[in-house]
Amino acid sequence: MHERRPQPHGIDTYTVRPAEPQDCDGARSVMLDTFYREFDYGYVPAWHSDVIDIQGTYLDHPRHQLIVALSDGEVVATTGLLSRGPAHPPHPRWLAERYASAAQLVRVYVRPGHRRHGLARAMVRRACEFAAATAGYDCVYLHTNVNIPGAQGFWNSIAKQVFDARPTGEHGAGFGTVHFEIPLPG
Repeated sequence: MHERRPQPHGIDTYTVRPAEPQDCDGARSVMLDTFYREFDYGYVPAWHSDVIDIQGTYLDHPRHQLIVALSDGEVVATTGLLSRGPAHPPHPRWLAERYASAAQLVRVYVRPGHRRHGLARAMVRRACEFAAATAGYDCVYLHTNVNIPGAQGFWNSIAKQVFDARPTGEHGAGFGTVHFEIPLPG
């Protein structure tokens, strides 16, 4: 089932669905543009290997999923779900242990011209539904950089904050990292 949401003034509609092979280049473009234009640090191979191999990471793995939002056939937003919790290091060991059986949300990115239309919320909902329907997950975990405008407010509206890494300096001093959990639906 695809979710459609009209843009303001009825100009267009969005389609939110699991990514297909033809979406990989568009999804990669959204992700790389976010790294370079929004985060201002660019592509980092140790952090972003999934971006190069979208097909292998998300589409070919039965416990992973990439959700995309399309406008006129163009990928304008992404949300990934991986079958691993946070890595230690750089995150604290207790977080890695607590979320070892969690699905992890990653790459929740929306192109600037398409923000504030509910795309991130719709994609996260679809990813959480996938996690709930996939054996072995007990919750959804994510971490975000709350220095990005709107990030903390958005995640506080749909997730429970479990650790603010900023005061500790544990993978957070420079990045504004805050860790969240979303209970599985149903």
